[in-house]
Amino acid sequence: MTITLEIHVEQLRRELKNADPAERRQIEAELEMAEAELAAAIAEQEGTIDAAPPF
Repeated sequence: MTITLEIHVEQLRRELKNADPAERRQIEAELEMAEAELAAAIAEQEGTIDAAPPF
């Protein structure tokens, strides 16, 4: 799963370089979400967080 997220993050970064201002805001938001998902996935794999709900 992390490989797929890493690829997605890289694709969004490439798109961001050539985006016009209107697209840029949308791509930045998508990139932020993808980076957060990637960070959470890595932390879960490393065991630094527990992905299970607290209840």
